[in-house]
Amino acid sequence: MSTPQQSSATPGGKSGFPWKRLLIKAGVAVAGLGVCGAVLVGLALALAWPSLPDLHAMTDYRPRVPLRIYTADKVLIGEYGEEHRNVLRFDEIPPVMRQAVLAAEDDRFYQHGGVDWMGMVRAVLVNLVKQSKTQGGSTITMQVARNFYLSSEKTYSRKFYELLLTYKIESELTKDQILELYMNQIYLGHRAYGFAAASRTYLGKPLAEVTPAEAAMLAGIPKAPSRFNPITNFPRAEIRQHYVLGRMKTLGYLTPEQADEALKQHITIRGADGSSTRGFAIHGDYPAELARQLMYGVFQEQTYSKGIDVYTTIDSKAQEAAYRAVRDGVLDYTRRAVYPGPEDQIELPDGVEKDPAALDDILDGVQEKTPDSEDLLAAVVLAASPQEVTVARSARDIITISDKKALAVVARALNPKASDSQRISRGSVVYIHKNGDSWEIINMPALQAALVSMAPQDGAIRAMIGGFDYNRGTFNRVTQAWRQPGSNIKPFVYAAALERGLTPATQISDQPFMLTAAQTGSKDWQPKNDGNRYEPMLTLRQGLYKSKNMVTIRILQAISPQYAQDYLTRFGFDKARWPAVLPLGLGAGGATPLQVVNGYSVFANGGYRVTPYLVDRVTDRSGNVLMQAQPVVAGDAAARAIDPRTAWVMDDILRGVTTSGTAARAHQVLKRNDVGGKTGTTNEAVDVWFSGFTPTLATTVWMGFDQPKSLGTNEFGSGLALTTWLDYMQPVLKGVPEAKPAPRPDGLLVDNGEYYFSEFPPGQAVASLDLSSGDALTDFLNNNRSTDGVDNSVKPLPVPGAAAPQTQVPQTQTPQAQAPQGQPLQAQPQQAPVAQPIPVPAAGGGVLNNGGSNGGNAPIPPIPVPRVDAGSDGVRTSAVNGSGPLAARPL
Repeated sequence: MSTPQQSSATPGGKSGFPWKRLLIKAGVAVAGLGVCGAVLVGLALALAWPSLPDLHAMTDYRPRVPLRIYTADKVLIGEYGEEHRNVLRFDEIPPVMRQAVLAAEDDRFYQHGGVDWMGMVRAVLVNLVKQSKTQGGSTITMQVARNFYLSSEKTYSRKFYELLLTYKIESELTKDQILELYMNQIYLGHRAYGFAAASRTYLGKPLAEVTPAEAAMLAGIPKAPSRFNPITNFPRAEIRQHYVLGRMKTLGYLTPEQADEALKQHITIRGADGSSTRGFAIHGDYPAELARQLMYGVFQEQTYSKGIDVYTTIDSKAQEAAYRAVRDGVLDYTRRAVYPGPEDQIELPDGVEKDPAALDDILDGVQEKTPDSEDLLAAVVLAASPQEVTVARSARDIITISDKKALAVVARALNPKASDSQRISRGSVVYIHKNGDSWEIINMPALQAALVSMAPQDGAIRAMIGGFDYNRGTFNRVTQAWRQPGSNIKPFVYAAALERGLTPATQISDQPFMLTAAQTGSKDWQPKNDGNRYEPMLTLRQGLYKSKNMVTIRILQAISPQYAQDYLTRFGFDKARWPAVLPLGLGAGGATPLQVVNGYSVFANGGYRVTPYLVDRVTDRSGNVLMQAQPVVAGDAAARAIDPRTAWVMDDILRGVTTSGTAARAHQVLKRNDVGGKTGTTNEAVDVWFSGFTPTLATTVWMGFDQPKSLGTNEFGSGLALTTWLDYMQPVLKGVPEAKPAPRPDGLLVDNGEYYFSEFPPGQAVASLDLSSGDALTDFLNNNRSTDGVDNSVKPLPVPGAAAPQTQVPQTQTPQAQAPQGQPLQAQPQQAPVAQPIPVPAAGGGVLNNGGSNGGNAPIPPIPVPRVDAGSDGVRTSAVNGSGPLAARPL
C-alpha cells in the first residue's frame, strides 16, 4: 500500500516567506526612487544653479541712498527719498545690536551653513498641519537672499531657489559680511531701511548709542514691521522687546541683572509724542526743505537716490535756539490772548473711564483728527470745574490740572455760563502744555512767526524758522511771506538822508501836519506818532532812537520819495513793491524777512551788499565734492552798496537805539556794546518786527497772522518781536567776544560829538527841517542851507563802486518737482533761472562751482524769490504755491 506523497515545501522554503520577497522589492524600489530623486535633484541643480544671479549686488553693495541735508557742523536735519538708509560697516554696528538681532532672528547663525534644517522641518510640519504656507523658518542668510533677489511669496518653488541662493551666498561671503548686509538692508517700517536708519527714526539717536533695551526694541521689528512698530503699536512692540531680552539672557548676551535693568528702562519713541523733529536731532525742517528744492533744480529725479549729501550753512546751535525762541514767543502771546474755546467737542459715554480699551479707541480717533504739535498735546476732558480740570491722553495717562495761574488763562471757558463753543466741559478736546512744573490748557496758536539769521560778512544763513510748526504747514515765511516792515524800514530812509546832506545832528520838527489830496495825488493824509505824542524839535539821531513818524516823513519829504525808492534797491529791496510815496517812510511796502535781514547786514558789514546763501557744498556718497559755494565777501569781492561813512554812522545810530531808544532792553539783557537794531510795528500792530545785528550776526524776527489782523493794542515790535530776538541772540552770542568798534572811515568829520561827511561839513550840511504842508517837496534841500555854505546846491553822493542798478530777474516757472514714492511733496517755490555771478545779484544764493570730473561750472539755483500777484479778493497771492492767501497786506 502506497503512502501519500508529501509536499516538498518546508517552513524555510521560498514559498513559505513571502515577506522577504516584499522586503527585497521594497528595497529595490526605494533605491530606485533614491537614484531617480538624486537624478532629479541633480538635474534641477544643473538647471537652476547657473540661473542663479551673481552676487555683485552684495559684493559691491550700493543701495539707493536718499538725499541728506546737514548743518554746517554735520548734524542731519533732513532726508528725502523712497528709502531712508544709513549704511554702516560691520565694525560700526554695536555688538549689543548684533546680539539682539541674532537672539531675535537666528541664534545659530554662526553655527549653521545657511539653512537651519531643524527649523525648516518644524516649519514644514506646521504648514502641513495647518494646510498653509505661513511658517518659514528662515535664517538670516535666507532673508538676505530673499531681500536682495527674490519675492516674498510663500511658494515651494520660491523656497527651492531661496535654498540654492542661500548656499551660494554662504559659499562666497563671510558670516560677518552676510550679517552686515542684513542689518543695512532689512525694512523696519516708516521708510527706514537698516537698523541705523531705524534708530534715528524711532529713537532719534545714532545706532552707536542704543542701550540693550533699545536694541531689543529695534531687533523685534523685522518679524512684522507694521505689527511691532513702536510708534503706532507700542504695547505690541514692548511685548516683542521683552521676548528678545529674554532670548538675550538665555543665550548669555545679557546677565540676569542686565536683563532686569533693561526691562525697567523707559524708552522714549520719537514721533509718539508729536515731536516734529521726525527723528532728527534738531528742528531744521525749513532750511532742509529749501535745500531740497534747490537740489531738485540741479539733479531732478536723481536727487532722491543718487546719495547726495548737502552741507548747509546752518549752525545747529543757532537753529535750535531759533526754534525755541520762536515757539516760546508764539506761546507767550497765545497765553496772553483770550482763550477762544476747545478745539473740538466729542460725545464721551458715561463710565467709559472704567473700560480702558474703549477709552483708548476714542482717544486714538481724537489724536488722529487733532494731532499733537511737539509739546502741545491733544487730550480729552474727563471732568472740568473752575478749580480743576482732568484730561486723558490715554487710559493710562490721566492728567489733573489745578494750577491757579494756568486755570486763570481759561477761566472764562470754565464758567458754566460760557457759550457752547467756548465752554470747556466733559468731552472737550483741548491742547495741554507742560509749562515749567505744571500743566496748562492752551489753544493751538494762530499767530505765526519767522526768524532768519545770517553772517553779514558773506551772507551765510545760520538759522531759519519759517513758522510755528512745520508739520502744520510748510509755507516758509522767511522767503515767501511779503509783509509791511513798518518802522523796520526807517534806517534805510535815514541812511539815504545822510547821503543827501543831512547829519545825525540835523534838527527836525516832530509836530503833526496834514497833506492835502492835491499833494498826495490821492486823498488827505495826516500821519501820526504812536500814542499821538509829539515834541517840538528832535535831531535825526533822536528821531530814529524814538522811531518818530513825523521826523521820518519830513526826512522823506526832503530827500524825495523817488530818491528813497531808488536807494532801497541798493539793499536788495524790490523797487516795484515800494511805491514812491510818503508812506514808504513808515514801511508801506512789501518785503520778506530774508530781504530785511539782508538789508541790515549792509549796516553791519561796512556797507557791502552780500548775497544770502544756504548751501555750502554738495558731495556724492563717496565724499567727492560736486559743488562748492564761492560767496562774495564784504570788503573783498562784494559790491559796495552804500558809502562806508553812511554804514559807519548808521551802525553808530542803531547801536544807540539798543541802548537809549525803543530797543534799550537789548542792551539791558545782552550787556554788549556791539549790538545795533531797530523795532518795527505797522498800523494797528498787524505786523511786528525786530531786526538787529552784531558784526558777526544779523537777525530779523517777524510776527503776525497769515490772514492779516491786529495783534492787539498793546503789542509792539519792542515787545513781542524783540523778546523773541533776544531769546535767540542771548544763547547764540554766549561766549562770543564783544567786537571792538570799527575805525572811523576817512572823510568823516566830528563836531560837538556828531559826525559830518567831508562833503557836508558843519555850516554846509542841512541844519534843520521844519517842513509844513505848504513847503516845496522837491528842492527843499537847495533852499534850506546854512548862510555860510560855499556850494549853493546839495547833490546826492554818487552811488559807490559797483552798486549797479538792481538786476531784473525774469520770472520763469520751475519744472514741477516729483516726490519720491510714498512721500508727499511740498509745493515747489517759483525760482529764478540759474544766474551767473553779478556785482549786485537780485536774489540770494551763493554760486556753487562744480567740482566734478567735467571740470565745468554748474551754479546752483539761488534762494527762490516768490512772485506776488494781486488776487481777486485784494489779498496778494504767491506763485510759490500757485494760489491761496499770502501773508501780506494789499499794497
